[in-house]
Amino acid sequence: MNVRVLTDVLAIDREFTYTVPEGWADDPRFGVGAMVRVVLHGRRVGGWITEVGVEAPEEVELTPLAKLSSLGPGRELMDLSEWAAWRWAGRRAHFLRTASPPRVVAGLPRPQRSRMVPSGDYADLFEGEGRTLRQGPSDDPLPIALAAASRGQALILVPDHGRADDLARRLGREGAWAVRYPDGWAAAAAGATVVGTLSAAWAPAPDLTAVLVIDEHDESYRSESAPTWSGRDVAVERARRAGVPCVLLSSVPSLEALRSRRVMRPSRGAERDSWPQVEVVDRRSEDPGRAGLYSPELVRALRDGGRVACVLNRRGRALLLACHLCGELAVCTECGASMRQTEDKQLRCRAGDHVRPMVCAECGSTKMRNLRAGVKRVREEIEALIRTPVAEATGSGYVGSPTARVVVGTEAVLHLGRPFDVVAFLEFDQELLAPRFRAREQALALIARAARITGSRESGGKIVLQTRLPDDSVVTAALRADPALLARAERDRRQELGLPPYGAIAVVSGPVAEEYMERFGTPLGIQVAPDPSGQYFLRAPDYDTLCDALASVERPSGRLRIDVDPIRAI
Repeated sequence: MNVRVLTDVLAIDREFTYTVPEGWADDPRFGVGAMVRVVLHGRRVGGWITEVGVEAPEEVELTPLAKLSSLGPGRELMDLSEWAAWRWAGRRAHFLRTASPPRVVAGLPRPQRSRMVPSGDYADLFEGEGRTLRQGPSDDPLPIALAAASRGQALILVPDHGRADDLARRLGREGAWAVRYPDGWAAAAAGATVVGTLSAAWAPAPDLTAVLVIDEHDESYRSESAPTWSGRDVAVERARRAGVPCVLLSSVPSLEALRSRRVMRPSRGAERDSWPQVEVVDRRSEDPGRAGLYSPELVRALRDGGRVACVLNRRGRALLLACHLCGELAVCTECGASMRQTEDKQLRCRAGDHVRPMVCAECGSTKMRNLRAGVKRVREEIEALIRTPVAEATGSGYVGSPTARVVVGTEAVLHLGRPFDVVAFLEFDQELLAPRFRAREQALALIARAARITGSRESGGKIVLQTRLPDDSVVTAALRADPALLARAERDRRQELGLPPYGAIAVVSGPVAEEYMERFGTPLGIQVAPDPSGQYFLRAPDYDTLCDALASVERPSGRLRIDVDPIRAI
C-alpha cells in the first residue's frame, strides 16, 4: 500500500509518495490525517498522510514511512487546510500544525454521556444556518453556550484564555462534557464540546452539531503571524461545510457579521441597561498645548476612591517635548525627527540613535514642556496628583502592586482580568483618528471591552471618554449604548470606498516582495499600489478574485509576507 504525505516543511508545499510498512494499516492511528515521520533528502521530518491507496509513480523506488507517530487531523481538517491556504495565501502546514495534537495521541478516550438538562432558552438561535446576536457587554454568554452544547458536540470560541477556562469549567458544572483546546485534543476527537481561543477553530470535531463564536469582533481571533488567518472565518466555514448552525455573538458586531447572516437584538431597554454609564469630556474649548490629560472630571474620578483604569495607547515617558521658554519643539539636529525623553533624562532621536542632553537647541533652556506623555510619565503624574501608589500595565508586563486602586496602561490594562469601577480613556481621539480603515470599529470594541470589566450602570460601572470629537459616531454609539449607529455610518463609508467586507485587500511585504510582485503582474480587476516602504497594497472587488490571483503566482525563495485582509492596514 502507498500513501501520499505532506511534510511539515514550510518551504516545500507539495506531497510525496511513500510505501506503508507491513501491519501499519491495522493500527487505529493509521489513516488520512495521521502524523508520521518520513525520510526526505536524507533527513527525517514530520508530516501528515493526505491520501491512502495511491498508485506508485513509474520507475521510482519508493521509501517506506519511517514512523507512525500519532493520531492527527482527519480528512475534514485536511480539506479545510487547503481552503485556508487559498483564503489567506499561506501553506497548508501552517494550519495543520494548529490542528494537530500538542502531544502524541495513541487512542481516544471513551465518550462521556452529557448530564445536561436540555433547555429551550436560546434554542431558536441554533436553527437553520444560525444568527448574529447582539448582546450587551455585561450579559453572560453561558446560557447561549449551554444552548449550543445541549445539541451535542459544539465548537465554542472565546477571545482570551481566562474567559475560555472559566466557560469550560462552568459548562462542566452544568453537566456538559466540555474540554479546553488544545489540551483536550483527544477528548475533542472523541466527541466532547470544545472551548478555546483562536487555535480551537482547528479542533477535531467529528460529531459537530453547533458553532458559537463569542465576541466575534475581537482582534484576538486574527493570527498575528503570516498567514494572518481569522479564527472566526474558519469556524464559519467549518459550520457551512458540516451543515450545522453557527452563531456569532457580540456586543458590537463587525460589518462582516452583520452582512453575512440574520441579526437578532435584545430590547433597547435591556441592551441599554447592560452598558455602563458613559461620560464624555468635551475638550474642544481647551488649549491643546496647555490642557494636558487631566480634566476636572478625570481628577474627580481618580480621587473618589474607586478602582480606576486609565487607558493611553502610548508607551514610554515623554514622546514629544517643547521648550518651556521659547516653545521650540525638541527635534534632532541631524535628521529633523522628534526626540523623546529617556530614563536617564536625555533626549533621543526617534528615527535614529542620536542622543543629546535635555537642552533646547534654539535658546539653550533646560526646562521642557511635555506635549505628548507616555504611560510611564502619566503614571508618575497621577501618583503625584492623588498621592496614592499607581500601577502600570503594558504589553511588556505589570509594574506595581497587584491590588493597586489605580492602574495606568495601554489597552493591556483591559486584559488584566480585574474589575474596575471606572475606565478612563485619556486621549480617545488617538483611537478615532488612527490611520486604519477599521479604526472606528476597533475604538468601539475597546469601549465594549472596558464595559465588560466595569459592569452595567446599575452596578455603578462608568466609562470616561476624553475627546475633542464628541460628535463622532463612535462616541454617540457608546453614549446611547447603540452600536447600530456606528455600523450604519461605517457601512455607507466602506461601501463607497470598496473596503472589506465590500471589497478585498492584501498587503505584500518582505525582502522578496518586489520579485513576487513582478511575477504577480497586473491581473484583471486588481489594483496594485506600491508603497515607499517597500510594501504593496492590493485591492480587489471580492476575495475570490484576490485569492485566485495570489494562488496563481509561484513564490520566490526568500522571506515573504502576504497579509490578506490585514486587521491594522490603512
